[in-house]
Amino acid sequence: MGLQLYNKKRNFKKTPEPSGKAGKSKSELSFVVQRHKASRLHYDFRLELDGVLKSWAVPKGPSLNPGDKRLAMMVEDHPFDYKDFAGIIPEGNYGAGIVEIWDKGYFSDLDNSEKTVAEKKLKAGLKAGNLKFRLYGKKLKGEFVLVKLKGNDDNAWLLIKHKDEYAVKESYSSEENTPKNSPINKWLAAKKSGKIPVKKTAKKKIQSTADDTSFPVKKGGSKYLPAATKKLNDYVKPMLAKETDKPFNDKNWVYEIKWDGYRAIADINGTEVSLYSRNGNTFNASYPIVVNALKQLNIHAILDGEIVVMEENGKANFQLLQHYGSDSNYSIQFCVFDVLSINGQNTCDLPLVDRKKLLKKLLSVEHDVIKYSEHIEEEGVAFFEAARKSDLEGIMAKQADSQYYPGARTSEWLKVKLHKTTEAIIAGFTEPTGSRKHFGALVLGIMDKGKLEYIGHTGSGFSTAGLTNMNKLMKPLIQKKSPFAEKVKTNMPVTWIKPVLVCEIKYTEWTKEGRLRHPIFLRLRSDKKADQVNLKALKPVKKPVKGAMSSRKADLLAPKPVKLVKTVAKKGSTAKKTAHAEKIPVKTAQNKNDKTITFGKIKVNVSNFDKVFWPEEGITKGDVINYYISISKYILPYLKDRPESLKRNPNGIKDFGFFHKDAGNQAPEWVKSKPIFSESTNKDVDYILCNNQPTLTYLNNLGCIEINPWHSTIQALDHPDYLIVDIDPSDENTFDQVIETANVVHDVFKQAGVESYCKTSGATGLHIYVPAQKKYTYDQLKDFSHLICILVQEQLPAFTTLERNLKKRGNKMIYLDHLQNRRGQTISSVYSLRPKEGATVSMPVKWKEVKPGLSPMDFTIYNSLKRIERNTELFSPVLGKGIDLEKCLKLLNKQGVLAEY
Repeated sequence: MGLQLYNKKRNFKKTPEPSGKAGKSKSELSFVVQRHKASRLHYDFRLELDGVLKSWAVPKGPSLNPGDKRLAMMVEDHPFDYKDFAGIIPEGNYGAGIVEIWDKGYFSDLDNSEKTVAEKKLKAGLKAGNLKFRLYGKKLKGEFVLVKLKGNDDNAWLLIKHKDEYAVKESYSSEENTPKNSPINKWLAAKKSGKIPVKKTAKKKIQSTADDTSFPVKKGGSKYLPAATKKLNDYVKPMLAKETDKPFNDKNWVYEIKWDGYRAIADINGTEVSLYSRNGNTFNASYPIVVNALKQLNIHAILDGEIVVMEENGKANFQLLQHYGSDSNYSIQFCVFDVLSINGQNTCDLPLVDRKKLLKKLLSVEHDVIKYSEHIEEEGVAFFEAARKSDLEGIMAKQADSQYYPGARTSEWLKVKLHKTTEAIIAGFTEPTGSRKHFGALVLGIMDKGKLEYIGHTGSGFSTAGLTNMNKLMKPLIQKKSPFAEKVKTNMPVTWIKPVLVCEIKYTEWTKEGRLRHPIFLRLRSDKKADQVNLKALKPVKKPVKGAMSSRKADLLAPKPVKLVKTVAKKGSTAKKTAHAEKIPVKTAQNKNDKTITFGKIKVNVSNFDKVFWPEEGITKGDVINYYISISKYILPYLKDRPESLKRNPNGIKDFGFFHKDAGNQAPEWVKSKPIFSESTNKDVDYILCNNQPTLTYLNNLGCIEINPWHSTIQALDHPDYLIVDIDPSDENTFDQVIETANVVHDVFKQAGVESYCKTSGATGLHIYVPAQKKYTYDQLKDFSHLICILVQEQLPAFTTLERNLKKRGNKMIYLDHLQNRRGQTISSVYSLRPKEGATVSMPVKWKEVKPGLSPMDFTIYNSLKRIERNTELFSPVLGKGIDLEKCLKLLNKQGVLAEY
């Protein structure tokens, strides 16, 4: 970077900081960590390289716990002499506040090389975005790494401690390792006690009212934000969030519901209200109920929130919002989560939690339309799981002390979606097939350098009304010429339209060709313009350069068959074990890590064959595919003609994964599927049927580590083939307790004259099956299973329960789950792998094996094939002759078991 930016930001006549000059230490490379109290307290981490201090701002400070991945934002280079700077930067200067030295010393590469050699290695690591080094400080010792986050424009890195003799397992706080009498702590204490006078400003007055129950609300004032970060003409642009893949827990963050509606800014001046979208499009005429409700507040403020329409179950429904004018029977709400201005005073530079306190007081009166959007602190993972169970769009994670930056997209606000989504431009539609009306699929594009690029097409996600409405919108836009610069190949003839409509698409990933994999239509985005939907804004994977050709072109165009028998070494063992026993002809595809597996006339393309799914064990996606190929003839009878709920873990077991039910529409022609009407979504869901080996491999390629079939087949969807009791332990139950419970279930079934069959779940529980042979409905089997569970719980009241709610039952009770016996419920199939440590398999066991000493870890990808081959008929009775429920109940009644029921 050099020191030009450092010098430009500072006036050295007004700040005591050293002027920007290069320098270097005589023997060892220096490092320093400075604790800096500016507008917010943070830590500055600086390493000497090339005569300057390469610098990162670390909000939480370094940690000695390898489990902590501390965000480190790279800032401008600082001069060498800055390593010794401590003092006060006067108000009005860049970085105004107080600086103290928290730790300092010297550092080297991991090999402790001589200085010139070490510096050369370190510079190479910095350039590569993977800087590994060893620190010799008073507090920070041992190995660390700075890792640059890929594709991030904000120079975001992660500072991580390596596992070595200086690493700690307990939580680590830089603040707790700061002396109480440090200069900053003394200054803060003096300021708090009033010994340092604080200039009273309007900002401070508002800040002090966050805990004041008599907060005054006045009328009047200027219409737009005063002293905003940029000059505003007609409207305020909302602050935007970046996206992150996984939820997290952090005591310095708060978490909110990610509402499924239209983002809106409400500029309220008494009874004058302007309600508009993020791009300044007015909502006043579209949602007059919201506007009138805002007028009734009779306040002067600028609010940020989301307009949503709520279903009867309390879930936001975007489609209802889009058609609210034609169907206003549902409840419309404005869920407000931030306040930008109150009484003409800017609140943007207050911490988020203080803004929300003010907002809650501002909206203290209960209202049917205007709602305060609540939040929780710290527990992001649990909140995300609650959102998943409620089928919400996702959650928002926000730093508790974050300021509000109008129009900016920052990493201080993060959105964690349950599904990947993107905006796309509708460029045309294909002809419908079968009984479908209006159109078959939408042809999708995205702007790239002024040209419309094809990214795929989708026919999924439409209700009958949705097809009709979309057809009405597209008809006036029909044109003869394709809007694409390239020639687009589709399966059916295309009608092109003017590319002005924008929609939101759910998808699984971007392919290397720049196509959406498994796109599903979610909604139209009337708040977005087509020119805003471009690669630069959405940042999908980089598209390959057209015409580029690798040096291995000949190899790629003429691949040679190879034998695929991958070996995997079991952890802790020196012996290698094969994950499967068959040799499958495989061809290398365009990417050297892609494969084509041939099954007769069917060819299955497999991507990222060597991608690691189990980091600790080194087990890959290819090993998963090979395992299922080896056991396919044993597992397929339990999958045939059963709708599959795809549990996908495309990034391996460390990924939360997701369920994907409506998957048949995008599958190859040779994959069978069955549309089944879903009452919850009010549309057909196209379920895949896994009837053969190629389909099983196709599912594995999608990231299906485990296989989850329905309990019934398409021939009798309402009549399952078996009944299930799922023995589901909590965190503090032992597996011996699970075994004891299973044996009691077995005994109670015997009392009813029923033979039951047991398998491990592959995780922490056991599954007990009883054949039903399509004789009874789900409800009949569910009721019988419930009765059995009641009888079992009576015998084991100390550690079993019928309470489904996790919080109510606590972490010491085994849940006897009879609710698995419902239409559409799925459970991991027999012989299925599970995305758990050790690559465990759901395995049938003999009842004489269900005794103390049995462990789910007994059956894994390494040894399961041999066991299955030795016990091929162990589980087959589950698909055999079914029970007679009437006889079972009579037998229980005869024994006096049902006397109380």
